Amino acid sequence: MPTVPTTQIPGVYHRCIGDIVVTALSDGYLDGTIDVLRNISQAESERMLHDAFRPGRRTSVNAYLIYAAGRLALIETGSGDYLLPTAGKLQHNLRAAGIDPASIECVILTHMHPDHSAGLTDPKTGAKFFPNAELVVHENEPRHWQDDSAMSRASERAKKLYFQCAREQMAPYHNVMRTFTGSVDVFPGVRSVPLHGHTPGHSGYMISSGKETLLIWGDIVHVPEIQVPRPDVTIEFDTDPHAAAATRVRIFDQVVTDRQLIAGMHVHFPGFAHVVRSGDSYAMVPEPWDQAFGA
Repeated sequence: MPTVPTTQIPGVYHRCIGDIVVTALSDGYLDGTIDVLRNISQAESERMLHDAFRPGRRTSVNAYLIYAAGRLALIETGSGDYLLPTAGKLQHNLRAAGIDPASIECVILTHMHPDHSAGLTDPKTGAKFFPNAELVVHENEPRHWQDDSAMSRASERAKKLYFQCAREQMAPYHNVMRTFTGSVDVFPGVRSVPLHGHTPGHSGYMISSGKETLLIWGDIVHVPEIQVPRPDVTIEFDTDPHAAAATRVRIFDQVVTDRQLIAGMHVHFPGFAHVVRSGDSYAMVPEPWDQAFGA
């Protein structure tokens, strides 16, 4: 009798962008309540999730390896041990993809919330998970999370999960941290895209090779089923909700006009999709699974 599977296959998916290979890695998912959403009633949120066959707010957590010019970078590090046990799977999926974390020479962050940067360092030992990597992040991120006055105004939860976590995670990388501002090349074929609002330094990354491009847009959406058709809906975790909503609409308009392929940290795994107009709003079209991944 065949053995019945009891675990899911590894969360690893490859996608070619010209000569660059982008590998999506799942860190798992986070389930949460809808009361963190703003500018929408709870009843409307529940209706939209129900219509999308979602029993609740489930947030995918994704990271992306970038193989370019014979080098290897990682965009995002997942949530480590800071959040729910359904997340923190990045190291497992790196091993499943055949990657030794020591071979990653550059870790690039969209921002420093715990589901993105809490996989940098083992909080139990203070050891780096990526011992040979340079850490690359917008200059506003360490500046904000190391600001004692900003921390003093935060809730107790935010003090622990945002400010203290960011400080613990970045500390071992203090002498290998490279910050940037604006739109600059941060790795071969990878250019930063300012998307501020969700956090002061929140940034996306445009992957370009030949005529092909991919915009990894970070946290433009947290709940695609709601925030794509309703881009005015913000979330409690936004540092500047008005700027976050304005940035979301601007980027939606851009990727619709350009027919731009996107990937998102909270777009359901593997996270590759397009955005299209739908009436006077928008809809997301996930990209179909590609067995050959461009070969």
